[in-house]
Amino acid sequence: MQTANSGKAQTPDIAAQVTHAMRMMGVAPIPRNYELYYEAYLGSNPQLSKELAALGSRATQDELDAIGAQYFSHIHRSTGIERAHTTLAAKLAELVTLLKDEQYALENYNKVLDEAYVNIVSKSASSADILRHAIGILTEATAETMSQGKERVQTVVQKSFEMEVIRQELDEYKRIANTDSLTRLANRRAFDDNLAAVYNNEHLRNFTGLLVADIDHFKKVNDTFGHPVGDKILATVGGVLRANLRREAFVARTGGEEFAIILGDSTQEECLQIADRIRTVLAATPFRNSKTGVNYGPITLSVGVCMATAAEDPVDLYNKADIALYSAKNGGRNKTVLFEDGMRKESGRNWLIYRR
Repeated sequence: MQTANSGKAQTPDIAAQVTHAMRMMGVAPIPRNYELYYEAYLGSNPQLSKELAALGSRATQDELDAIGAQYFSHIHRSTGIERAHTTLAAKLAELVTLLKDEQYALENYNKVLDEAYVNIVSKSASSADILRHAIGILTEATAETMSQGKERVQTVVQKSFEMEVIRQELDEYKRIANTDSLTRLANRRAFDDNLAAVYNNEHLRNFTGLLVADIDHFKKVNDTFGHPVGDKILATVGGVLRANLRREAFVARTGGEEFAIILGDSTQEECLQIADRIRTVLAATPFRNSKTGVNYGPITLSVGVCMATAAEDPVDLYNKADIALYSAKNGGRNKTVLFEDGMRKESGRNWLIYRR
């Protein structure tokens, strides 16, 4: 068995070997490429290693990104964001150039106006021919400036539309990055951001409750029926939660079989009622294989509740709701427990103790 120190000592060697291999094959030393070759070096995914080896020393970035999109979805999202960023920068550069051209055109037009004005008011410019000439110059310059202005307005409108499309793409990438792929609920990253926001607003803090829920005996479900069945159950639980919460409630899968719900504009009584409602609905939901008739249920939840006013900050709020959840588990499961002063989490407890 390796010690922690021996593990740390090996890490630079692996990094150096991966970097050297990438350099020898002419692969750009960027993070998403490094992650691909690092995984191949570890041999954790034989098919990935095989596909990278098949590219040889002539791999293009598009080929590497295609493999990254296949095996690492976050690499694909990162690539899309990079491309959107590059495109947006180019569109902004074009717009700046366009505005500079417009400024230059207006400056020239202003010069023409000044010169025409001088000629018209000059005492020596009394003949009709001189006046006609000045008016002709003004008419031509005005018509040309207006025509160029219309073209530039159309171009600016088009550039604005293109940048709006890019903004929508970036919003979509953000949505994907904040979504749990299995349940389609928000993920832990989005949950942490939303929980932190509660303490940035006094009103939110005064009327917000946190519910932390955990599926009872889920390890037993996975061990008995397999992880594919477990994944389907997680997805169904996520759907039940979303369907039984008001639209503005924030619900996330925060890890494994654990879910969290942030309820704004809610009293303590309302939070407890909602927690009991989702527990009751889930316990009554059938979990059965329609083809084989195998019954996977009943599936139940234990829920811990804590109001934001009972905690100092987001971390404290989550910890206290977690303590209440632990109390619900210890008290027999499939129940809701409100955090109260004096509750303590068992020192060094392991979730696996009651996730069986």
